[in-house]
Amino acid sequence: MATVHRWTGLEARSLRLALRMSVRTFAGHLGVGIRTISKWEKLLAATEPRPDTQAILDTALARAEPAVHLRFDTFLSEAGRIDRMVGDALPGGVPLAWEYESWTDDLDRAAVALFRQDFTFAESLIRRWLGRTKLTAVDDRGRYLAARSMALLGDLQRDQGAVLGPLSAQQAYASARSLFRQLDVPRRVAQLDLSLAVVAEMSGKLEIAAQQYESLAVDDRLSVRDRARARLWVGTTLCKDGSHGLAVRVMLVATREFEKIEEPEDWSVAHQKLALAYRGLGDLPRALHFIGIARRAAVTDAPMQRVRLETAHGHILLSDPATRDDGLITLGKAAKMAGQFGLNHQLASIEGIRAMSEGASSPR
Repeated sequence: MATVHRWTGLEARSLRLALRMSVRTFAGHLGVGIRTISKWEKLLAATEPRPDTQAILDTALARAEPAVHLRFDTFLSEAGRIDRMVGDALPGGVPLAWEYESWTDDLDRAAVALFRQDFTFAESLIRRWLGRTKLTAVDDRGRYLAARSMALLGDLQRDQGAVLGPLSAQQAYASARSLFRQLDVPRRVAQLDLSLAVVAEMSGKLEIAAQQYESLAVDDRLSVRDRARARLWVGTTLCKDGSHGLAVRVMLVATREFEKIEEPEDWSVAHQKLALAYRGLGDLPRALHFIGIARRAAVTDAPMQRVRLETAHGHILLSDPATRDDGLITLGKAAKMAGQFGLNHQLASIEGIRAMSEGASSPR
């Protein structure tokens, strides 16, 4: 059984990793503050917990299962090797076991930051690992984490509006897809196919995107939820192509699927898209009915979805001369939020809606 004569931040970090806990969970497990854990992890061997906390760590290690002790010894040994190296560079660009745990934690944190549209923090967490790891030197676990990193980077670039080009969502998604194919992870490959179809749609390649969505809507590699999303996005491309009636029928099928699998957020998104399809048909009462459902049913406070909902609502209000002023106010609020969070693609969409509305209302 592992024992520690004197704890430093290095040993404390190794114990957290061995217990497979996040910083927050580990702090609660020990009964200390999150800032204390963060200090240990930043300073490592250069800091020592107080005597009373040393005893708490002793108890936590003593009560741990044998498998935890084995992981603790491994992480501590590898951490010691890293600590003796000069600088931050890894030997040959190869992360060790405890660093894989840190990489995984950082990707989870990056996903949360991306959900909140904190792009700067998310990108720093992702590029921290991609910039220091040589793909030719890592094992399958390292390549899997690299592929996850590239997929997240693609999501980040897509949300910022960088869809095409050398530093774009398309490039990041293609790189992630290639790695997942090498690793033979078909579900992840299919998810990247879905992301690349979104890129095609956003870049105006509606026919290509629709074909890809239709194929993925019946692809067994994907989960039921992802297949329903693909079906919903078939409807989106139909709307953009002017086929609003057919889009409504397709979207209603996807909406029922989201209800069946109890996905409230996707159900809300589906109603938002239905609202826009009915707007395209000129049925404004139904459009307002469905956007009302979408806004009430939304369970997330993510800025991206809030902007999308308000943009759709404003677009519908603009379509009726009686509510045009309300529509402009709503779009103004959406544009302000989009600018605040760097949602460039959404901002461009809002400006496009405003421009079309001004053109339609100008005297001929």
